Amino acid sequence: MFDTLRGPAYSADEGSPHLPRVCAAVSRRASPLLAGRALVALAPPDGVRSMATGNFGERLKRERELREVSPNEVVVATRISLRFLEALENEDWDKLPGGIFNRGFVRAIARYLGLDEENLLAEYDLAHGDQSAEAQPAAENRIPAPPKWIAVAFALGVLALIAALVAAGVYGWRRYSAYRHAKQSSAVTTQSLGAAQPASLPAVDPPQANSAALDLSVSTSAATRVRILADGQVVLDSEIPAGQNRHFSAETAFEVTAADSSAVLLELNGQTMPPIGSPGASGTIVLSQKDLRPAPGGNSQP
Repeated sequence: MFDTLRGPAYSADEGSPHLPRVCAAVSRRASPLLAGRALVALAPPDGVRSMATGNFGERLKRERELREVSPNEVVVATRISLRFLEALENEDWDKLPGGIFNRGFVRAIARYLGLDEENLLAEYDLAHGDQSAEAQPAAENRIPAPPKWIAVAFALGVLALIAALVAAGVYGWRRYSAYRHAKQSSAVTTQSLGAAQPASLPAVDPPQANSAALDLSVSTSAATRVRILADGQVVLDSEIPAGQNRHFSAETAFEVTAADSSAVLLELNGQTMPPIGSPGASGTIVLSQKDLRPAPGGNSQP
């Protein structure tokens, strides 16, 4: 009986809060003489702390029961879940979170029961097989560095995107410059044609008063070859550039032939004449006084 009482007594820390409860348990279970001897034996040598024999879970449970501490009291004092406490005592490692959490549970329980924390952790490491309990979680949680080729590929992609944007900008600027240059050239050509038009008109003797009854205006929307006969005389047989307007006079009739009928607009004495022929084809038309519409007063327009 004395050996049984003396075993758990050495596991108590000097000045442990459970010392009175152990004494009470000894008093109830042994004779007064043995209780006195047990009280003397409760003062272990300095630095001596040991656990009952058996595996880790059995020792932890026996130490708790020898101090008459219920699982609920351990849960309240250490704030460890009851299922984690039972898993430690039953060595059911799969129900524990693992790593530093398990070691923290063991430290808290040893501190509450008055046991040597380092010795209890050593017993836990032997039972659980942890070789580097606190360094291992840090190695497990370390995020592996990404491969170097990913960074190189990302840099090349950024450079390719920048090059594409620069090329698109240069191409757009060139297109805009070409369009603006073409527009300016078109405006200059139009002005040059307008300035040269009076000089290019053929010299025609001014009609005598009341000698010319017909005035023909020829306008072109595109460059085309035109042949004009006035009273049977050829007055024009050449290509007229686009956008030009020329006038011819006759006494009786005009005969107009154009290589592109749709590119020529004819006006006789200010009245628009019908097309010479089908669009895109050559045609010939004869215009005379009878082609003029009567004026409101009953006479043809002058």
